[in-house]
Amino acid sequence: MSTTPSPDTGAPDPTIQDPRQRRTILAGVCIALMAVIASVSGLNVAQPELSVAFDTSQAEVLWFINIYTITLAALLLPLGAMGDRWGRRPVLLAGLLVFGTASAAAGLATSSAFMLAARFLSGVGAAMIMPVTLAIITSTFPGKERAKAIGVWTGVAGGGGILGMYLSAILVDLATWRWLFVLPVVLVVVAVVMALRSIPDSRQESGHGFDAVGSLSSVVALVGLVLFLHEGPERGWTEHATLLSLLVGVIAAVGFVAWELRRPAPLLDVRLFRERGLASGSVSLLAVFGVQAGIFVVLFPYFQAVLGWSGLRSTLALMPMALLMMFASGLAPRVTARIGGRSTMASGIFLGGVGLVLMATFVSVDGGYLSILPGMLAMGLGMGLTMTPSTEAITTALPRERQGVASALNDVTREFGAALGVALLGAVLTAGYRGAIDSRLDGVPAAAAGAAREGVVNALAAADEVGPQARALIRAAQESFVDGWRQAMWAGAVVMAVLFVYVLVRGPRQRPQGSGGDSREPHDVVADLR
Repeated sequence: MSTTPSPDTGAPDPTIQDPRQRRTILAGVCIALMAVIASVSGLNVAQPELSVAFDTSQAEVLWFINIYTITLAALLLPLGAMGDRWGRRPVLLAGLLVFGTASAAAGLATSSAFMLAARFLSGVGAAMIMPVTLAIITSTFPGKERAKAIGVWTGVAGGGGILGMYLSAILVDLATWRWLFVLPVVLVVVAVVMALRSIPDSRQESGHGFDAVGSLSSVVALVGLVLFLHEGPERGWTEHATLLSLLVGVIAAVGFVAWELRRPAPLLDVRLFRERGLASGSVSLLAVFGVQAGIFVVLFPYFQAVLGWSGLRSTLALMPMALLMMFASGLAPRVTARIGGRSTMASGIFLGGVGLVLMATFVSVDGGYLSILPGMLAMGLGMGLTMTPSTEAITTALPRERQGVASALNDVTREFGAALGVALLGAVLTAGYRGAIDSRLDGVPAAAAGAAREGVVNALAAADEVGPQARALIRAAQESFVDGWRQAMWAGAVVMAVLFVYVLVRGPRQRPQGSGGDSREPHDVVADLR
């Protein structure tokens, strides 16, 4: 590892000067990130098999998925800060060890309790890995290469979930659900080898104690708010448990902000949100990942219940969008170098909004996949262009020694946005479907009509019991789902329109840098971001 004097402080510069080592570092952290991202979505394709294997309800199977995402989101900030203090390389290696061991245990689970415990530990390991991967990039790559590396990272973070879901679907079809956990274990082994060989250590020197109160309050706030978003659609938004989660989350969040404003060395300096770059980057990622996650909730039932596709084919249908998103994430630094971060973000948001409008306008039962493909491609391109400059705006707002916290904030924003998008767009879809199908159930037996109101999948199951009316019921459910789809897409388009205006008004003022990229260090660009 090369160390040259920093032009600003005279301290050793932790950036890596060897291009081959930088490529190895980037590959290593992206493989580790891929293991984490693939585990977020991988179990979705095996829900029926898990329900049978553990003789448990669908609600409990969903907890196999949710406990991982909730644990990951809740622990990102404190564990990202620990990475800054203890050293990013040892925290990465420890996280890989915990994550790999827990993933192997999940693959061997013999009971629901065992699976829940393994998935919880997987979430702990993932929360150690995810912020450190981006922090390693921002703290070791020189300015001219940092934007390109962040583009690759965001491409994996954005499209890796779809790729992981596709590989998981293949494993479930060819073998059993237990093979789902072979993929993350293999990725962990490769990432550990590459980390030991090439990734240097870097850490923050601080004269202040660790912010334990801020860490605890951030965990309680995120658990409460994410639980509210996860459980609201399932239990009901006005149920006591749902409202209690919201109340606890809001009180903890207010307490977190109040405490951080008083600390001389806060876990997260909330005053930094006054800066345009950090604020607009966070809001953009929150909205973009929310819309993306919400759309996946809509797409899978469309493929499976309306088009009649298998899970594997449905996942494959998402690949053009995922690949274009990953390509655009890598392209974004070049675009930013020419037109600036704010213009790149706004262009991506505009394209994403156009994609939503295209899908809302042209989707139909008979139009099939081709009726939504142009919109999916526009969304993939737009999201890829938005994510990279948004991520860079967040990481450049904090100094190099606080990159673990910056990366954790970036990741928390993504995870919370995804939970928010699933809850809100899912609710719009459900309300639209129920409102549309009521007028199409004339003459349908009461029992079948009641089942059909619960959802399109329920309607297809109930169609077997209505004899000659089966085809009419199926058609009514499919058309009603498409009506709900349109409402969800228009809701997403409104979100993107508001975000577009916000970024134009309050987005970063970072100037085009030329083809060479920005050679400055994190936090040195703040003057241009305000």
